[in-house]
Amino acid sequence: MTSLFTLEKENDVDELTSVLEASDNEGVRRRAAEILGDVDAPDEEVVDSLTVAAREDDDARVRAAAIDALDQREAVEQLITAIVGEEVDGGQAEWARAEELTNALTSKQPELRMAAANVLGRIGSRSPTDDLVNRLSDPDHRVRARVARALRRLEDRRAVSALAELRNDEQAEVRRETAEALGRTKGDEALAALLAMLDDYSEAVRRIAAGSLGEFGSPRSLDALVSLLGDDSDTVRRAAVFSLVELLSNVPAERSHELRQTMVERLSATDHRVVVSSLVEILEEGSQAHQRRNATWLLGRVTGSQNRWAAIEALVDVLDDDDEMAAQFAVTSLATIGGESVETALLELLSNREASTDAKAMAAFGLGKVGGERTRKRLDELVDQTDDEEVRKRAFAALSKLGGRG
Repeated sequence: MTSLFTLEKENDVDELTSVLEASDNEGVRRRAAEILGDVDAPDEEVVDSLTVAAREDDDARVRAAAIDALDQREAVEQLITAIVGEEVDGGQAEWARAEELTNALTSKQPELRMAAANVLGRIGSRSPTDDLVNRLSDPDHRVRARVARALRRLEDRRAVSALAELRNDEQAEVRRETAEALGRTKGDEALAALLAMLDDYSEAVRRIAAGSLGEFGSPRSLDALVSLLGDDSDTVRRAAVFSLVELLSNVPAERSHELRQTMVERLSATDHRVVVSSLVEILEEGSQAHQRRNATWLLGRVTGSQNRWAAIEALVDVLDDDDEMAAQFAVTSLATIGGESVETALLELLSNREASTDAKAMAAFGLGKVGGERTRKRLDELVDQTDDEEVRKRAFAALSKLGGRG
């Protein structure tokens, strides 16, 4: 049998729907449903099979996966129509659709309650918030999870108190959705609830809670995030580092300097390998300017003894960044690390024929801060040999800092 991975890669909708309908393995059917929610195919090739699975599959988890797949394709109304026997008008105004679907939240069929919750979250009207909150105590944990997801989409702070009560739900799926919802809703009460979820026995819950804390911009998160650097899970530790970087971006301006100092002190004391490797990962793969700038700034101050060379290499690469501010932060971070390794890396860049003018100019500037006698000799040669006026200017300025030409 062809693997689901291959079927997904090849976009084989016919075979995927056959697997969903005929496989005797519930895990395989569930995964097939998840793939069909995201597969690149017209709805008419997918939705009918998902609707049948959502209504008739023998396994509750497969039915839930099919409902979520329909939600992903924004086709849950077809399922609701099939269950209740009356068409749901997708063209109605949001408030009218919400009012119509709210009644389904109290249906005797949990699949209908799940479907209604998914649609109510997606259409965006906050009018059903109170009705959704009332279903957070639903006896079916699949419904509770999807109600929490709907409230995450609505981002209505009226739901925070009720969501906070779910942080100790017996089902990890519910706690995961609750953590996601609290992370999107924000506010002091949501922050307190998330902090209380950091010792959850589920790795996924801890990861989601940790990954959300940086968005709050509250210094209250700092010590909790630093403590997670010792978590048994690598994904949790990395989420904590990511949130620390986000925290630098979101903290109020009047608290920024104090937080930065405190964060550097805390992280320098831990010397956890994951800090450096995660910051390097943000520099190599991150796309948001504020993340990369803060990761660049922080990396130079918490490198310690572990992964030192990896940090230096990553920072040297940033010297050629399109974001001039990130490049400037990289210079100051390299100067903060200092030492022969940094000097060597900058000298190698300066001699790299493929390096850009901007990168070489930044390297020369950095060498003025960290260089020794070998740097002074190399810059002295460069001033006479280079045809690049910007590089010559930076090299001459660096030489002045190192005592001038020989």
